[in-house]
Amino acid sequence: MKKSVVHDAMAVVGYTFPWHAPAGGAVDLHLSTDSAVRAVHLMRLDTPEPRVMDWPVKRLGDAPGHECLDLGSFLRIGTPQVAAAGNIEGISFEVFLTRNHGERVLVETDSFALLVNDGGLRFRLGDKVLLSDQPLPQRAWLRVEIGSTGLGVALDIVGGDLLAPFRLHREFDENWKAPGRELLFGAGLAHDRPTLNAKFAAVALRLSSGTASWTFPTRLTDAPMVSSGAAALELEAINLPAFCMTSARWTGTSFDPRLVPSHYDAIHCHDDDLGPLDWPARFRTDLPDGAASGIYAFEVEHERGTEQIVFFVVASAPRNRLLFLVPTATYLAYADEFLPEHLYEWKCGDRGQQFAIDNNLRSLYDYHSDASGVSICSYRKPKTTLRADYKYPLCGDPHNLPVDLHFLRFCHANGIAFDLTTDHALHERGLAGLEGYAAVMTGSHPEYMSVEIEDALRRFAAAGGSIAYLGGNGFAGKVAFKDDLMELRRSPLEAGRTWDGPVAEQALAITNEPGGHLRASGRGEFSLTGVAISLMGFDRGRPFTRTPASRDPAAAWLFEGVDSDTFGNDGIVLGAAAGYEVDATDAHLGTHPDTMVIARADGFPDSFVHDATRWYEGGEPQREDRRCAEMTLRPLASGGLIFSASSVAWLGALPASGMNEVGRITLNLLTRLSAASTDKTSEE
Repeated sequence: MKKSVVHDAMAVVGYTFPWHAPAGGAVDLHLSTDSAVRAVHLMRLDTPEPRVMDWPVKRLGDAPGHECLDLGSFLRIGTPQVAAAGNIEGISFEVFLTRNHGERVLVETDSFALLVNDGGLRFRLGDKVLLSDQPLPQRAWLRVEIGSTGLGVALDIVGGDLLAPFRLHREFDENWKAPGRELLFGAGLAHDRPTLNAKFAAVALRLSSGTASWTFPTRLTDAPMVSSGAAALELEAINLPAFCMTSARWTGTSFDPRLVPSHYDAIHCHDDDLGPLDWPARFRTDLPDGAASGIYAFEVEHERGTEQIVFFVVASAPRNRLLFLVPTATYLAYADEFLPEHLYEWKCGDRGQQFAIDNNLRSLYDYHSDASGVSICSYRKPKTTLRADYKYPLCGDPHNLPVDLHFLRFCHANGIAFDLTTDHALHERGLAGLEGYAAVMTGSHPEYMSVEIEDALRRFAAAGGSIAYLGGNGFAGKVAFKDDLMELRRSPLEAGRTWDGPVAEQALAITNEPGGHLRASGRGEFSLTGVAISLMGFDRGRPFTRTPASRDPAAAWLFEGVDSDTFGNDGIVLGAAAGYEVDATDAHLGTHPDTMVIARADGFPDSFVHDATRWYEGGEPQREDRRCAEMTLRPLASGGLIFSASSVAWLGALPASGMNEVGRITLNLLTRLSAASTDKTSEE
């Protein structure tokens, strides 16, 4: 259902394609605006003072205009395919209705329509309404058949379960008229109402020559799906519904679609699904061959102010010893978070958050209107919360991109040279994207990783490289990438402030691998960094205090020039170095014995809640003792090391100017890592 973008909160929004590019590439800017655009120029954001770049920006086509968002997914057999089918004598499909309000379409074409209105069924044949207000079960698989009997038209619906079976059979003394144009499942021909929230499966057409039927794949596809049987016809999934969903054949005997694909041959459509946008490209920049990797933005000047649309220039070959890994997976997971105020207490407003609410957008932390979780999205959409001036409503402080920019500006100001890549780019290149570097530095919140990214980092460290994990709650959730798409299926273990999905639907549609936590697949944060999230809260954070282990020669160099044992009493995130989400060790869950706890923060307010996935053998006393953040250092046998700051707020505690203890520790770390040999990593 197309709706014009509501620009009350933001006069200009947009996205770039691609989101990251190497020097010598091109980046297009796609915009929607209700305000006249006066100028567009390029900015580099990660330098101590953001600066205007002199790279030319080309105008493409017409001036930017007011674009639309097309919300809602459905299934379509197009008019050419209907014509190719010949005489269609009937259709059948399976449907599992979730939560719908108002009138919605189950199936519609030019000759008939089957609709549901707040649970009541209505059947229209031509201009005649033959059935109305027929109750229909919700959240139960139903098989629907509509077609010619030779003497008239029949409608059959059967399903339900053993305790509440359902059967509807109606015959009408009316002439059957074969469809002459497209068949839509879950949407109306006029596209003037919300689409249907429902799962679909087992669509079939009864033809004079036999039956053409579709078994939906468990793997996400953007290509038309071809029927088997009497004809090879194409059916399309429109606007990014969820694939790999349990169907009527699911029995609970296996949770792996690779073993029982017939159990996962359903597609879940939602009325707020949003596929990749295709707004026209209005501006383009050609990146110079010598462009430095970094964080950039198109700055759009308009009648009401300015907005910045962020993109990344990634290194294609090493220029420096340190590599900063931009956590775009986390950025995309949070982008346009809805944060309904009836669930969360806002401490500040933000125009990006308000834009998401006004336009019914969803992040991967949100749930659809039928209460199922949002599991897949494209970066070809406005990411209005991805801004240098963004403030997270739940704490009123910077979050994600602005905190990472704070760190990169600190590096530039203090002579720490680095290259930059994104996790999406690393996913594409694998270990080759890390070769030639001495160390990888993370941002403040590298929460999500694909298996390929985490594997590359492990191999890098095993070959002598180092990892400076400078955030909190990192290396935790598994995602999958496909072109501009990212998918995230949450585990029931992740219940808390976000949605949790059923175990049965945890497999990723992009790869069919299990979703959820990386650690559930024998990987993840404990076995890599030694720590994982222990607490989360939005009130004031806490400082760190050195432990006796920090005096060990293996760690003491980190604290050279640090006069106080306690450090991090201020910062731009919750006012301290340990806060928002903090990590701690757990030998039971995989922390290696070589991991040294070199600093600890405790005394967190009661509003900081424990991670729900942790179990403590000693019960409540042990749980209370573990209300802490633990900074760690692990020397590796390969010659590298892994440092874990163990706090999302750590980088926010760096000084904007001058120097403090957090800055000194960070500089000591990065100076040591940048001086390390790259021979071992280059030879692998």
